[in-house]
Amino acid sequence: MAAAPASGSSRAVGSSPRVGLLYDDRMCAHATPDGDYHPENPERLRAIWRKLADEGVASRCLVMKAKEAKEKYIASVHTQNHVKLMRNISSKEYDSRRNRTANKFNSIYLNEGSSESAFLAAGSVIEVSEKVAAGELNSAIALVRPPGHHAEHNEAMGFCLFNNVAVGANYLLNERPDLGIKKILIVDWDVHHGNGTQKMFYSDPRVLFFSVHRFDYGSFYPSQGDASHCFIGEGAGQGYNINVPWEHGNCGDADYVAVWDHVLLPVAEAFDPDIILLSAGFDAALGDPLGGCCITPDGYALLLTKLLGFAKGRIVMALEGGYNLKSIANSVCACAKVLLGDKFTFNAPEMQPFESTWRVIEMVRDELKTYWPVLSSKLPKNVPLRRTPSYIEPYASSGSESDVEDVDELPDAVSPVNIIQVVDDVLSERITMLKLDQDNLATKKTSSCTTVERSPADSTWRSALSKVYVWYASFGSNMWKPRFLCYIEGGKVDGMSISCFGSHDTSPPRGTMWKTVPHRLFFGRSSTPCWGTGGVAFLNPEINYNDKSYICMYKITLEQFNDVLFQENRLVKDNSEDGKIESPGSPLIALPEMVSISSNKALHLEPIKDSWYSNVLYLGEEDGLPILTMTCPATDVARHKSGELPLAPPSETYSATLIKGLVEGKQLDTNEAANYINAAAARDL
Repeated sequence: MAAAPASGSSRAVGSSPRVGLLYDDRMCAHATPDGDYHPENPERLRAIWRKLADEGVASRCLVMKAKEAKEKYIASVHTQNHVKLMRNISSKEYDSRRNRTANKFNSIYLNEGSSESAFLAAGSVIEVSEKVAAGELNSAIALVRPPGHHAEHNEAMGFCLFNNVAVGANYLLNERPDLGIKKILIVDWDVHHGNGTQKMFYSDPRVLFFSVHRFDYGSFYPSQGDASHCFIGEGAGQGYNINVPWEHGNCGDADYVAVWDHVLLPVAEAFDPDIILLSAGFDAALGDPLGGCCITPDGYALLLTKLLGFAKGRIVMALEGGYNLKSIANSVCACAKVLLGDKFTFNAPEMQPFESTWRVIEMVRDELKTYWPVLSSKLPKNVPLRRTPSYIEPYASSGSESDVEDVDELPDAVSPVNIIQVVDDVLSERITMLKLDQDNLATKKTSSCTTVERSPADSTWRSALSKVYVWYASFGSNMWKPRFLCYIEGGKVDGMSISCFGSHDTSPPRGTMWKTVPHRLFFGRSSTPCWGTGGVAFLNPEINYNDKSYICMYKITLEQFNDVLFQENRLVKDNSEDGKIESPGSPLIALPEMVSISSNKALHLEPIKDSWYSNVLYLGEEDGLPILTMTCPATDVARHKSGELPLAPPSETYSATLIKGLVEGKQLDTNEAANYINAAAARDL
């Protein structure tokens, strides 16, 4: 237990910080047009305001109202066409086509209040940034919505209409040179990558952009390859773009503090910014339904405290994401108290970052050390680290509001480290309980089967794995849910020549989601017993950020995943002599294999190494659960490239099943889906 220190210099002793707090209820007019629930909703602002008022924080700040940004200032980072569209989108002339316009963008809704809210949000960041830069305020918080960091030069996306922080930064640099702001540090701690902000300053050495975010190997929103640590800027801006991409969820205080101490703070000291603009998303907070991470309010306060020593404490916080009302209110309140000069004690018993966090820090430092020599120094050795998070369902976030409302009730001294440690202990207990004969499993032949009348060992692994949840990701015919359910319930759908046996557990999936992943979809082999003549879908296990493939994800148990794996690889057989169904008596993927997959991102299953779908890929996480798919091994891709194995377009019936999945999943219309499949079939590997 220790008081949290700020890095570098601090305010003069006895000074009373002047903190601006901008809140304007007019920004609550932006809402879903039909009144449906959406995580980015007006209650986010109101919940924060109520908390600040109840805690007496608002009364200690200079409360400000919003002003709309002038179009010319927004047009400095956005195209004229985009600014014009957002100006007019709430007018009556768009009443009949507003929803169609919104649907053209990625994750956007629009209504009659959207235009004013967007211009107010951008204007608010200009207003508070100007006052902090001019010395009228020491720091400021802009409670704005819609958020901004995903909005790109020519389009809205990811709940964001204008890039508010980018507008504010450009205003200080190019419209008000008299304020003396020549270097700006933008820190984006939202759980999602600030793709829009990155692109707007990618070649500008006056702006050091730092984003720490979930990446999950390109599968986490916005699912763009340029969120990788390899993207460091270009031209004069090379070295001034820093991405810290988490490999999975559940990152908490210890992980973020480690990145602050070993990446951000050393570079910030060398850069010596004149002001800090903070894209303050709070969706990495403990309990957030979208983020899957677990920063505590005190954790955010500590991260902010560590920034106060730079730029003479001139910090502007602009709200981005954050979708659990209690988490976001508590976290903003904790940050506001830091800016007001309140002392706080950070309780962090045995804080330990993940092993993956240390690995990411090493990669980032290595990528940037040429530009920032301070990163060439050796990292501390023998740092205690946590294992990769485990996936026992009782401890995994479901993302439902009911599961995450009681953030206030967590003991003050409990950090995410403690929570994850409980999971690790449970994982160890589960692995011990399984008592799997791994040597026998490793040498098992493809044809090795036992009857469905299970042995005690069979019951043991099934019982244990029925308590573990994963996301099964399909890129082929299983994207159509009725076809996937054949693997769970048994039976077949139109176009299939043979029936599936089904899973031992016929419970339907607990959830369904769609994503895109940076892998190449292709169609290989020339015929199958189920679909007849034609190729079937495979995913190239190699990541390529120029590729984008759709996956439909089903939340199922690890027991069910093994049953799907058995059926995909034709390991389940009908014993015609006695009418019994034979299936493998041991799992191909149990908890030890899960640890290996999450560490190595893939596992080629030796017992079935010659089967078509013998390679299990780890595609990241969602809601704290791993996303797994099955495809061919890299050696088969090489054989397809050489012509040893055939590439073939899918049959009409197989193709029609994929189209149904994409259309009914509301990812593409019929023509788009057909074009997507035809393009994948036509491309060379």
